[in-house]
Amino acid sequence: MAAVDLIELWRGGLLEGVHRGHVVVCDAAGEIVEAWGDPAAVIFPRSSCKMIQALPLIESGAAEAAGLTDAQMALACASHQGAEIHTAAVARWLADLGLGEPDLRCGSHMPYDEATRDALYRHHGKPCQLHNNCSGKHAGFLTLNRHLKGGAEYVEVDHPVQKAVRAATEEVCHESAAGYGIDGCSAPNFATSIHGLARAMAFFAAARDAGSVRERAAHRLTHAMTAFPELVAGEGRSCTNLMRAMGGKVAVKTGAEAVFTAILPDKKLGIAVKVLDGATRASEAAITALLIRHGVLDAGHPVVERYLTGKQKNCRGLVTGELRLAPGFC
Repeated sequence: MAAVDLIELWRGGLLEGVHRGHVVVCDAAGEIVEAWGDPAAVIFPRSSCKMIQALPLIESGAAEAAGLTDAQMALACASHQGAEIHTAAVARWLADLGLGEPDLRCGSHMPYDEATRDALYRHHGKPCQLHNNCSGKHAGFLTLNRHLKGGAEYVEVDHPVQKAVRAATEEVCHESAAGYGIDGCSAPNFATSIHGLARAMAFFAAARDAGSVRERAAHRLTHAMTAFPELVAGEGRSCTNLMRAMGGKVAVKTGAEAVFTAILPDKKLGIAVKVLDGATRASEAAITALLIRHGVLDAGHPVVERYLTGKQKNCRGLVTGELRLAPGFC
């Protein structure tokens, strides 16, 4: 099966562009409730699977041994802005482990947070690894690594940390990894089908605090994300805005190259979206439409206008076009 049209861009009354992709919605049993495109399409989930990568942190007992809080669990699942609220928290986390910024293996990039970035420019400063949007995930890796007594290069695919991540990924997706790629933060990212990713999100959605060790871990991570949406992404970001708009009842997570996942505990549903051209605007629009479709996001909430129904405008504020759902989607 081929990818299908999901989101259209219209300008001047003409169809200017189309974003194609795959979408799967799964129930607690891992069965497909609905799908567009090819459920068997293999993708890199990128950062949309950080909650899966954080499962071994809790399951191993490392989180409990380190006394990690739910806020730190949210950071372990984060693709954050590199604002003070994020970098200070990760720095404290590392210090509590007796570690520091040089122990991270995520690399550095300019922070996405404008105020932090501007301050670095003004003071001729340089970003460090704490500013990396994945530094919280890597703090989690370092916590697990200390517990496992592994070597310093915890991002290597044959390291005990990444072996644990691969095992967790394959088990909750119910399929063997189709391979792996190296993510922007230098950690392996294990390929799975879009169905497998949605199945994993449905597992998180159905997990309860009174269940198995894995269910309790999944429940805690979902709760942490919804309790601290500002740590999962940051002000102005779609993950934070959408979770706030849904009153903490749904966890959502974006990933590079237009992947988006959602965990709907009240509905016991998991959603996975992949837009083939990598356009974030399209994955944000698609996940917004799906959240409305499944009754967890009010169609009249202002966040819907921001990501789906609002007019496209140019630098002078003139309306230039609009996004539309492609015929047959949602």
